[in-house]
Amino acid sequence: MKQHLVIFDTTLRDGEQSPGASMTREEKIRVARQLEKMRVDVIEAGFAAASPGDFESIQAIAHAIKDSTICSLARANENDILRAGEAIKPAKSGRIHTFIATSPIHMEKKLRMSPDQVVEQAVKSIGWARQYTDDIEFSAEDAGRSEIDFLCRIFEAVIKAGATTINVPDTVGYAIPFQYADTIRQLIERVPNADKVVWSVHCHNDLGLAVSNSLAAVLAGARQVECTINGLGERAGNAALEEIVMAVRTRPDVFSLETRIDTTQIVPASKLISQITGYPVQPNKAVVGANAFAHESGIHQDGVLKHRETYEIMRAQDVGWSQNKLVLGKHSGRNAFKSRLQELGIELESDEAVNAAFARFKELADRKHEIFDEDLHALVSDEVVTPDQEHYKLLYSHVCSETGEMPHAKVILSVGGVEQKGEAGGGGPVDATFKAIESIVNSGAQLMLYSVNAITTGTDAQGEVTTRLTKGERVVNGNGADTDIVIASARSYLNALNKLHSALDKVKAQGDV
Repeated sequence: MKQHLVIFDTTLRDGEQSPGASMTREEKIRVARQLEKMRVDVIEAGFAAASPGDFESIQAIAHAIKDSTICSLARANENDILRAGEAIKPAKSGRIHTFIATSPIHMEKKLRMSPDQVVEQAVKSIGWARQYTDDIEFSAEDAGRSEIDFLCRIFEAVIKAGATTINVPDTVGYAIPFQYADTIRQLIERVPNADKVVWSVHCHNDLGLAVSNSLAAVLAGARQVECTINGLGERAGNAALEEIVMAVRTRPDVFSLETRIDTTQIVPASKLISQITGYPVQPNKAVVGANAFAHESGIHQDGVLKHRETYEIMRAQDVGWSQNKLVLGKHSGRNAFKSRLQELGIELESDEAVNAAFARFKELADRKHEIFDEDLHALVSDEVVTPDQEHYKLLYSHVCSETGEMPHAKVILSVGGVEQKGEAGGGGPVDATFKAIESIVNSGAQLMLYSVNAITTGTDAQGEVTTRLTKGERVVNGNGADTDIVIASARSYLNALNKLHSALDKVKAQGDV
């Protein structure tokens, strides 16, 4: 009987630390539902002490999710663990993930604590966490640069105190596969009661080795891998869930393990994360890239046509690739619309939200004959990502663009419920629209990214626009979708401005676990 490999998804926590990837509560719930549908074992829903918004998001996810363990990150201090415990309290299955740095440079320069003090604090943190749950994970931050003897000492102490999962993170992406595997092997051999806990790994991709390091650690005895959809994460990102899962599934001769992941949900999850965060998936990305199952070479095409396995080690449909599915049209009713959203794992919180989304659907159906699943995802994202109290709202837009003349835009916005008009010229219709908006709001934000993607095929496809704005140390993404790319752009820009206006600042965690 194969052993189980626990898949711990940290897209909502570590993945969200990517610049501009922070999500609203509604977006986080949508992602969590997709992860549950994919049958992820553990969902790290956030860092409860970071902000009231993070706490509320974790609590809402804990209420909504029944088939995955819900986890909150917490530094090794009593207040963080109290907040984490309260946040996961509604969960059917909850976990607290606490951590403290263990490398000499972190203990001396950042914590300003002696090794004895670090061990003492770690043990205390397990005691505090046990007041809320028996499922406790302990991470030694920067384990990749920690001394092996000290790791053995602190892990022995926290296991004795009640930790049930021991995580050995390569926090700065410094490890090399054979070296990292040797570290895991030594720890399992040397730490007393090592067989009483699950050994976990969490690898960053600074040297492009996150997946390789994770898989090497699994071969050395690790039985939990912490990863993210699309490899999203701070700096160069984290180990990609889709690559870990499909490597284990595709090579049973090497990995005598199994996951419970429904792999057909991988591509839908990838598309959802890309859409919400504004981080596109490169075409040649393994498993979920647009070219992952494309064959240009005539030799390859001939081989695949004769026998798929000549050049394909996975089936595209096994990871969720399929043709766009026509689901609805202009004559479809509200119940059919609502039922299809439920089939896609999209749940709106109130009848008012359903009615607003349905109105947008009917408006879209008048302009676009064929409505695909991707259109519905974009439509709902465009509807729900804005804050509950939308400060800026587009009421009217008029753009004039003709050959040889400078484009000119006029807009009417609702600003805090008050109509205001603005107009401006620009280098193109989108530039003019953004300048017209800024003539009203004077945000002082800097546009860092403007990205347009067609959601489906055809000249009537919706354009999905992502804008990334920075102001001070704040970075936010905005999303907008419409068959009119200028309108989509305006919605995306205003969506980002709304986030700048209303979002709460996050408290930076002790580090990148």
